[in-house]
Amino acid sequence: MTSIESVILETPDVAGTEAFYAAVGLDDKVSVRPTEDITSGFRGYTLSLVATQPANVDALFNAAVEAGAKVLKPASKSFWGYGGVVQAPDGAIWKMASSSKKNTEPASKQVTDTVLLLGVEDVAATKKFYVGKGLSVAKSFGSKYVEFESNGNVKLALYGRKALAKDAGVPVEGNGSHRIVISSSAGTFADPDGFAWESA
Repeated sequence: MTSIESVILETPDVAGTEAFYAAVGLDDKVSVRPTEDITSGFRGYTLSLVATQPANVDALFNAAVEAGAKVLKPASKSFWGYGGVVQAPDGAIWKMASSSKKNTEPASKQVTDTVLLLGVEDVAATKKFYVGKGLSVAKSFGSKYVEFESNGNVKLALYGRKALAKDAGVPVEGNGSHRIVISSSAGTFADPDGFAWESA
């Protein structure tokens, strides 16, 4: 089974980006490397941190804001649980969320899952592409959303680009480099939306 080992964020400011993720406690979730590639607006993806309770979401969210992240959606309750969205200084958008609305233990920055959600133009076609690359579908809701099984460190999911931008609280417009590389056992390639993969 194909596994995603890590996510590599590309940035012109490696030292600053590494310092941000260390301050938040996410330096084990991402790698950082230099790039001068031009990008503007929405990069077409979000990274989600799934926690067991709202207090853990708040711990992650507040640490990110204190380290310099911009609040896109304040952490709050919703019908599905509790969560909020921030944009890191490097431009990556992070969603912190829990399906629980109640706290049952002391707060921590513990994360149960890290999910890379790609905003794509054609969910069904991209799903077919990734199945061809050895990923197995765990959940699929027609042409709306797909989640793949994972035995690695990061789960992969697909969502329509417009829907993902709306969920993140940003305009859908954007172009240039995604400034993200997915390191996995699947090999080196680019998907239909230009997301880059490389061998772990």
